[in-house]
Amino acid sequence: MEKDQRAPDLLQGLAPGVAGIAGLLPHEAMLAAMGGSRSMALPEDLPLSPARLRLEREQDLFNELYLLAPVGYLLLGLDSLVLQSNVLAASLLGLVRGAPGRHHFRDFVVPRFHEDFAGFMRHALNSEQAQRCQLKLRARPGATECAVTLIGSGAAGGQAVRVVVEPAEGRLPALQQSEERFRRIVHMAREGIWEIDAHARTSFVNPRMAAMLGYRIEEMLDQPLVRFMDREGRSILERNIARRQQGLAERHEFKFLHRAGHEVWASLDTNPIFDAHGNYLGALALVNELDSQGLPAGMAWQQTSFDTLTGLPNRHILYDRLGQEMKKCRRGQHYLALLYIDLDQFRLINEQLGRAQGDVLLAEAAVRLGAAMRASDSLARTGGDEFAAVIGGLEDIALAERVAQHLLGALNQPFPLAGGKAMVSASVGIALYPSDAADPEDLVRHAEQAMYAAKNSGRHRYSYFTGSMQAAAQQRLRLAAELRRAVAQQEFELVYQPIVQLATGQVARAEALLRWRHPQRGLLAPGDFIGSAETAGLMGEISDWAFREAALQVQRWQHELDRPFQVSVNHSPSLLRDGGCCDEWGAFLDGLGLPPRSIVLDIGEAVLGEAGLDMLAQLRRFHAMGLQVALDDFGTGQAALADLSQADIDFLKIDHSLVAGLPQDAGQHAMCEGIVALAHKLGLEVVAEGVENVRQLAALKAAGCDYAQGFVLAAPMPAAQVAALARQGRGLSAS
Repeated sequence: MEKDQRAPDLLQGLAPGVAGIAGLLPHEAMLAAMGGSRSMALPEDLPLSPARLRLEREQDLFNELYLLAPVGYLLLGLDSLVLQSNVLAASLLGLVRGAPGRHHFRDFVVPRFHEDFAGFMRHALNSEQAQRCQLKLRARPGATECAVTLIGSGAAGGQAVRVVVEPAEGRLPALQQSEERFRRIVHMAREGIWEIDAHARTSFVNPRMAAMLGYRIEEMLDQPLVRFMDREGRSILERNIARRQQGLAERHEFKFLHRAGHEVWASLDTNPIFDAHGNYLGALALVNELDSQGLPAGMAWQQTSFDTLTGLPNRHILYDRLGQEMKKCRRGQHYLALLYIDLDQFRLINEQLGRAQGDVLLAEAAVRLGAAMRASDSLARTGGDEFAAVIGGLEDIALAERVAQHLLGALNQPFPLAGGKAMVSASVGIALYPSDAADPEDLVRHAEQAMYAAKNSGRHRYSYFTGSMQAAAQQRLRLAAELRRAVAQQEFELVYQPIVQLATGQVARAEALLRWRHPQRGLLAPGDFIGSAETAGLMGEISDWAFREAALQVQRWQHELDRPFQVSVNHSPSLLRDGGCCDEWGAFLDGLGLPPRSIVLDIGEAVLGEAGLDMLAQLRRFHAMGLQVALDDFGTGQAALADLSQADIDFLKIDHSLVAGLPQDAGQHAMCEGIVALAHKLGLEVVAEGVENVRQLAALKAAGCDYAQGFVLAAPMPAAQVAALARQGRGLSAS
C-alpha cells in the first residue's frame, strides 16, 4: 500500500457552483449523489430563498456528475459493507444500485491483496489524508482480474470510508472517454444549446443552435445575445436578466432574428452558472424552436438534419462537422481524412428481396460502420446506399487506411434478412485535408470521385484521390497481402545476436532479430516490412509468433548449457498502446516451465515520451508477469529522466549512435560514462549496442558497462551457432 500525502482533487473540472457544494457537505453530498435522499445533503432549516434554490440546483447537478462519473465511487462501512455506489462502480462489481448493504467490498478483492486492503481501510479511517492502494478486483469467482487503484478517506465521523476506484492505467483515459461521450451528446442534440457569459456574450453554441438562426458556429461566438434579437426580444431579455442573476432557473419564450431576417420564436430553459463564491458567471440555456402554433419545431429540424432510417446525420451536419474538424487540423497541424463509402450492388438486394429488407440491411450497415470506427470519429449517411466517415486528428495518414480496412471487413460479413442471408461489399474513396481540398464541399466531391475509382477497379477496395498516393497505397496493399501469406505459410524466422558480459567475456544473452524469407526477394530485414505490417494490423500475430519462438529457443539453450540464459525480444509500440497479445504470454511460459525472467522485452526509448500514453502501467504489467524490460535506443533524447526514474525497467541499451564516437569523441564518451553511472545508481544494468571495434569495446569496459553486442563480437547468427559460442565460456572477447 502506498500513502499519498496530497488529497486528490476529485472535484477538479466540475462546475464552480458544484465545487462549492462539495466543499460545504462532502460526505452528505456524496451520499446523496449515490442515491441517498436530499435531506442528507441539505439542512432542513435552510429557509426558502433564491440561495436555497440555487443550492438545491447545484446539489442536483453534483449528484448527477457523481452518479455518472467516469470512475467508481463507493461508500463502505467499517466492515467494508457496500452502502452506496455510483453507476460505474456497480457495473464493475456486478451490484444492484437499488439494493445496497448486501455485499462486502472485501469479497471482490483478489485474496492475495486482502492484507493490503485491510491496511488501506485502517489508514483511511484514521487519517484526514487520502490513502491509496493498488490491488486487483474480481466480480465473481473465475472472472478476469481487474487492476485498480483505490483512493479513500474517512466519512461520517469515522464510521465509513469514501472510496474512489480508478483503473490501473489512470483516470485520464476514462475522463477522455467521458468527455468524448458528452461532446457527442452536445453535438448531436436535437435542442439548441447556448451558453453566455456574465456580460451576456455568447461563449458556446452547438450546431443545432447555429442552424436554428442560420449562422455558422464561429459567427455566433463572442457576440452579444442582443445581436440576435429585435427590440421586442431585447425588452423580454432585460426583464429576465435580473432574475437569472438571482439564481432562478426560468423558462421563457423569446423572439430571435434569423440571419435571413425572419422571426424565430423559441422556448428557453435557462440555468445560471455561479463560481465557488456565489458570483454570477453566466447562464446555460436549452433552446427549442416553436412553430406558428407555439409547438416545438425540433422534429422538423431532426427530419431535415438526420436520416430517419439510420438516425445518422445527413450531408448538412456532415459539412458542419467537416468545417469544425478542419479548424482543429489547422490549429494542431494534423490531417483529416474523409472516407466516402458506397455499398456495392445494393440495388440487387432491393430488387430480389424488396425495399423493406434493403432498409434492414442499410440500418445494420450503419451500425457495423459505427462500431468499426473510433469514438471520436463521425459517420453520416449521404444518401441511398452511401455513407461518409470523418476521421480527424491524424498524425499519420496510414491510419486512414486501417480504418478503411476495418470498414470493408465489417461490411463483408453476411447480413441476416427475412429472405435469407445477403452479402454485400463496399467501395471506399479517401480524400485528405489539407492536401486534397480546402473546404468541405471539395473534400466530399474528391472523396466521392475516389470512391468511384475504387468501384471501377473491381469493388471491395479503397482508393485515394491523388494519383501518387494511390500508387503508394497499391504498393502497400500488395505488401500487406504478401505479409498475410507470410504469416499463414510461416515465412518468418529468427536469427540471434549474442550479447556478451564484459566482465567475463561470456555469452550470457542473445537478442532475437526477425527476418522474412521472401520467396522472390530473399531474406528481408525488419526495416523492409515492419511499417506495412503495422498498417495491415498484422503486428499482433507476428510479435506473438516471435515471442513464443524465442521462448522455445531459450528453453533449449538453458537445457543445453545447463545454466541461466536470457533472450531479448523487440516489442512493437503499437502493441504497447492496445495491450496486444501479451495477456497470454504468462500462461504460455508457465506451460513451458520456463522462468519468465528468461525473456527480456526491448521497448524503444521514444515510447516513454509519448504524450497521453500511460506506458508506466503497461510496464508494471510486464513486471507482474515476471518478464524483464530493457529500454532500447537510450540516449537519443526521446525520454525524460523523470520517465526513466518512474519506469519499471531492468536494462538500459545505449544507442549505437553514441557508441560510434568512442573513444575519440569526448562528448559521446562522457555521455556513455554518465549513462552507465546513472543506470547503476537506479539499480539497472547497461547494454551497449552497435559495438564495431576493439577501441569502442575497451572504452565501454573502462566505463563499467555490463554487456555489449555488435559485429566486433558476433554478427546475428542461427540459434545453433549461438549455443556453440556460449559453450566457449570466457572465450568470446575482442580485447
